This record gives sequence, structure tokens and C-alpha cells, in this order.
Amino acid sequence: MAHSFHWSRGLAGVLLLAALLAQAAQRPDGETNRAGPEGVPLQSDNQAKLPKKEFTFARLVFRGGSGWRFGAWATDAPKADVTFIAGIRRLTNLDVRQSQFYVPITSPELFHYPFLYAVEVGYLELSEQEAEILREYFRRGGFMVVDDFHGTLEWSNFQSQMHKVFPGGRIEDLPTSHPMFHCFFDIDEIFQIPGVIMFYSGTTYEKDGYNPHFRGVFDGDGQLKVMVNFNSDLGDAWEWADVPFYPEKYSSAAYRLGINYIIYSMTH
Repeated sequence: MAHSFHWSRGLAGVLLLAALLAQAAQRPDGETNRAGPEGVPLQSDNQAKLPKKEFTFARLVFRGGSGWRFGAWATDAPKADVTFIAGIRRLTNLDVRQSQFYVPITSPELFHYPFLYAVEVGYLELSEQEAEILREYFRRGGFMVVDDFHGTLEWSNFQSQMHKVFPGGRIEDLPTSHPMFHCFFDIDEIFQIPGVIMFYSGTTYEKDGYNPHFRGVFDGDGQLKVMVNFNSDLGDAWEWADVPFYPEKYSSAAYRLGINYIIYSMTH
């Protein structure tokens, strides 16, 4: 049954999120990991532990792009992940891993985590082996959300990488009537969710990504496997949700969308 949620107490929600963020950061789940960005956990390839929680928000580690210290995959980590996880715990009754979690494509642990989040996929570079691993991951029921990529060139690269994974698949825009937008919250309007860069550029778009698109990647059997946030940046909306200057309109929309993606992945 779909739920409507009104953020009429936006400031109170933001303050509570900030408190939850601090609490989550201080309460790791006891996993044994090696260091990733800023010393946060990165699941190693030689571990065989199963998830301890009902749901893990797992960020995908991939080759391509570059950041200050790590690849494009690490953009906005760990704060975006931790603040979103706090929101999941507050707004749902899922038993969620409280700390951030990163898993490489080539790790055998990948198949223990049926939900993946990947950012800056305009720089994604998949080898044939990696494409085959992802194809098998999706064949076994895995689901992925991609976010924070913009413009014609980045779309072209992402599309070509998806073709490696789903040679017979298709990509299409999802209407607001799709179950994705009504499986938990009822979302009847979707709009561009800007990154914090808008405070410097004065625009909600990046590069030539003027119009937002919420698309689905379907495999050869017509099953939705990847949710695509193109020309939008949910990660920034999560990351800055506890900062007053970032508009609550965008943060609340990003939380509703993100939680719907999770619930959809667990029920379809």
C-alpha cells in the first residue's frame, strides 16, 4: 500500500536527520573492512561474511573518472550514504546497516547485496569480465540505482556500458504511473534535483543536462534492473539535507525517491 508523506515540519526533519547522522557515524555495525575514502569501510575481496542486516545500502566501486583521492564512484561519500541511511531508518521499519558500505564489481561479496548505488556513471568503464559479472548479478535478481551524471557525453558513455551488460536490453523513461513511484510514497511529480553546484552556477543543471530524466534499464526479458537518475543528483540532496541552505524541497524529494527505489527492489 502506497503512503503519502508530507514534510510540513521540514526544519525539524532536517535537524533530526543531523542528529541521526551523528549517531549513525558513531555506531558501526562491527564489520571487518579495509579502508576506503577517508578511512571508511570498503568490503575486501577475501571476506566471506554474510550481511548482518535485512538491508544494506551498498555503493558500487568501479573503474573510471577521478576525484580528489579516489575514483568517480566515491563522489559525495561517505556523508551522502550516511545521511540517507539515517533517513531510511527514520521513515521505514527496515533493519538497515547503519554504516556506509562499498563493494567492488569484482568482489565475490557483490552477490550478497541485491541493491547497489552507483554515482558518476558517465565515467563508468566496464571490462568484458566486469560486464559479465554485472549481467550475472542482475540475472540473480540484483537491482542498481545510478545517479549524479549529466549531459550528452556522459549519457553516451553510460548507454554504451549498459549495452555491454544487456546486449538485448532497452532504456526508456518511466512515467509517474509506474509502480516505482507508488510502492511506498506516492510520487506524482518528478523534477530535477540539483547538486550543490547550483549555488555557484545559479542553475539547477550541469553541462548540457537541462532536462531531468528518470529512466529504467530493462534486460532482454523486459525486467527492470537499473533505475536511472539522469541530469539529477540525489546524492547531493542527501549529503546536504542537514544544511539549512540546501532547499528542503529537493532533499525531501530525494529521500522519497530513494526509499521507493529500495522498496521496489525488495518487492518486484
